[in-house]
Amino acid sequence: MTVRTPIVRPGMRVGLLGGSFDPAHEGHAHITEFALRRFGLDRVWWLVSPGNPLKEHGPARMDERLAAARQVMRHPRVEITDIEARLGTRMTADTIAGLQRLCPAVQFVWLMGSDNLVQFDQWDRWSEIAARVPIGVLARPGSRLAARQSRAAQIMRAARLPEAYARLLPMMKPPAWVLLNLPMSPLSSTMIRQGRNGRTDKEGMAR
Repeated sequence: MTVRTPIVRPGMRVGLLGGSFDPAHEGHAHITEFALRRFGLDRVWWLVSPGNPLKEHGPARMDERLAAARQVMRHPRVEITDIEARLGTRMTADTIAGLQRLCPAVQFVWLMGSDNLVQFDQWDRWSEIAARVPIGVLARPGSRLAARQSRAAQIMRAARLPEAYARLLPMMKPPAWVLLNLPMSPLSSTMIRQGRNGRTDKEGMAR
């Protein structure tokens, strides 16, 4: 089966924002628009995943999450995709490898919140991810300091670029990463789900 990607041209700079988006919210839109500007990206693809292997419970149905994401993120340079399901991948390393095979002339950048950098060393083949694509890290409430002190950040210390070099990140040979500070949005998918369910207990921030 041929897997189709959003339309791209050789040399385009494309940010990849992965997650369950359960549900998508304005915080996701906020960091996406910020990443487009600061990293000089031509496009951002939201990779709405079949499910996050690090989470105990599965997300809502894919079609529901895609529809909700398209309501939240209405930007001409942002594509909402189910390409992980089409590729048949669940792990980020496999997804990136698949996209690089399909679009070898595209300059991909993996985008993540600083809360994900804190646990990045727990991801499957995380060092392979860092070796494949530059990584743009966007500050999230309560995790900036922990992200800077995380095991992955310490191991990749020599590959970190100053914020002033953010626009060069897509052209950098990996490993390369930038941690960007930005105006904070306190929203998380976990908080929204808890509000809908009338729950007050705390869980980890959603990807």
